[in-house]
Amino acid sequence: MRTIFFLLTFLIISPALLAQADTSLRAMDDREKELYKLIMEYRKKKWLKEIPLSPSLTKVAQCHARDLNKYPREKKCNMHSWSKNGPWKPVCYTDTHKGAELMWSKPSELTAYTAEGYEIVHWQSNSNFTAQDALDGWKSSYGHNACILNLGMWKTSKWRAIGIAVEGNYAVVWFGKETDPAGEISVE
Repeated sequence: MRTIFFLLTFLIISPALLAQADTSLRAMDDREKELYKLIMEYRKKKWLKEIPLSPSLTKVAQCHARDLNKYPREKKCNMHSWSKNGPWKPVCYTDTHKGAELMWSKPSELTAYTAEGYEIVHWQSNSNFTAQDALDGWKSSYGHNACILNLGMWKTSKWRAIGIAVEGNYAVVWFGKETDPAGEISVE
């Protein structure tokens, strides 16, 4: 009887585990390091401070990039949406900003970073896009550019942490107003 219970439990749980997105933190690759450097150079040209690279926000960015690549969103949901296939609350983020609070809470759902996080996402059909391609895309978008340069609604925000991931067809950057309790990632 006990064996049957464990076998049934395994058969029920194992497909759910296989569907879960990868939430591990991997080392940043050269394209991600280049994107970080380009964003910091862009900010420096506008007399803004460098933002420390956060392991927690980088993990969130990596998780979201994997989720976006593996689980396509519904048409009404934009790129800030998260699937039901991970250890987080799913969210359909719409262009009317419905679901914003669930998106902002992803750092605390996945890491020890308890402050809210704010995300910009770049998609390109060619997965070989460069870091410069991603930055140029964000620079040409008022809302994304404002987030990077603390303009508009972000004018009073002071970014104290940033996380970056580039995987598949997506570049994902997370900004935070608090320092990361996990420390910083050094980019040399």
